[in-house]
Amino acid sequence: MHIEVRGVTRRFGTATAVDALSFSIERPAMIGIIGRSGAGKSTFLRMINGMTEASAGQILVEGEDVLALTGKARRAWQSRCAMIFQQFNLVPRLDVVSNVLHGLLNRRPTLATLFNLWSEADIRRAIAILDRLGLAEQAPKRAEALSGGQQQRVAIARAMMQEPQIILADEPIASLDPMNAQIVMQTLRRIHDEDGRTVIANLHTLDTARRYCDRVIGMRAGRMVFDGTPDQLTLDVAREIYGADASFSEATTSTSLDVLPEGRRYEQAMLAD
Repeated sequence: MHIEVRGVTRRFGTATAVDALSFSIERPAMIGIIGRSGAGKSTFLRMINGMTEASAGQILVEGEDVLALTGKARRAWQSRCAMIFQQFNLVPRLDVVSNVLHGLLNRRPTLATLFNLWSEADIRRAIAILDRLGLAEQAPKRAEALSGGQQQRVAIARAMMQEPQIILADEPIASLDPMNAQIVMQTLRRIHDEDGRTVIANLHTLDTARRYCDRVIGMRAGRMVFDGTPDQLTLDVAREIYGADASFSEATTSTSLDVLPEGRRYEQAMLAD
């Protein structure tokens, strides 16, 4: 799937959240977008999915400008472009398999949705996806009974239920402990490797981007300041992305570029994307 981003811009009043972003994706890839909070990462993902309108520019997917879509055509694109959020966005009191089946809501009649009616084939496919992600035994449980990492994998299963061409993940591991964060990132990587889907993820740490992504895009103040491979993420590049005053240890090396814990506190003080 060929994607071309041309001069994509989003303004909120006098503030520019995304500023003339341009790049292309020639083939399915695992792409990480990194940068401070407020850099425009989340706004950009929401524009790809059609959740936020662009002020200018184009996003061409196989030659079609998805930013120009409206109504039924936009909803059809959103079913092909699944979104995963930091806070999972599950229905806590519903069972896990029903949450996964909600990935089909855009394709179902309103009446069937209201009464939670699903075909046997859909239920079997949802369970098969859960089994693939190591969650089949959790299918009958309420979503709220699962750990954070399990809930995020349920959210990924819901996205896969859409059979998307592209998966967008907005800070998918920001609220998870290190072990669950690793499981979730391994899951996204495996989906890319095995299914050939493009995955674009906003990520918090450079180390995560280096470990799981084929390509990394760095954003600062709405503009793209880096586009390259993980092994090009040197300390100098990190300072260009996060700023010379970012909270990096002088002992940080090019083989381990994690933002330190105080960096998280710094980000929380910034404007959220």
